[in-house]
Amino acid sequence: MSDAKLTLISHHLCPYVQRAAIALAEKGVPFERRYIDLAAKPDWFLAISPLGKLPLLIIRQDDGTDAVLFESAVICEYLEETQPCSPLHPADPLTRARHRGWIEFGSSILSDLWGFETAKDAQTYEVKRKALVDKFVRVEAQLGEGPFFAGTAFSLVDAVFAPIFRYFDVFDIIAATGIFDELPRVRFWRASLAARQSVKNAVMDDYGDRLKMFLQNRDAWLLKLAN
Repeated sequence: MSDAKLTLISHHLCPYVQRAAIALAEKGVPFERRYIDLAAKPDWFLAISPLGKLPLLIIRQDDGTDAVLFESAVICEYLEETQPCSPLHPADPLTRARHRGWIEFGSSILSDLWGFETAKDAQTYEVKRKALVDKFVRVEAQLGEGPFFAGTAFSLVDAVFAPIFRYFDVFDIIAATGIFDELPRVRFWRASLAARQSVKNAVMDDYGDRLKMFLQNRDAWLLKLAN
């Protein structure tokens, strides 16, 4: 696959797209990005996306045909299996399985995060905020000295959590959520991921403005708490 042409079908805010972009960057694999509007999905996209979701990875093969992968976990596992440089999974099978479990846990946090950022009233906001605190308390208990989830080695777990923390880079500018106040290891992990070049490059420079516009369009309660 080293000579294959890769295209990552993307959306500017999608955290699952960011996972794939981070993994591609960490592997040192050149790729192109093509952005679509999820509110007006083009026909060509619907024709090749069985679930109608992002990301997609289009792989131009040696015979000139395209292969399409969907689901971020599948894309990241494919890169791990085909690109031996810079492994993003632990070599030990048990540790690798545990990492896959925490990747799923990260996806569950994204579900809570959606409810948090789209909450339209104080009660719903607080319920979702507490759910996120509870999830991150569990994460805190799993972290060591860092700087990453598994210590000094960057892994796919880091690629999953980096887009989660990026939301809070914007939220914190709007209002204090208090979610990480009692979680020093999570805060250190978050800062370490934010400084990683692959993480920085996973979104466009206007990410923050786009996310704020999303919150405005959803009449998010968070905006009513503006500092």
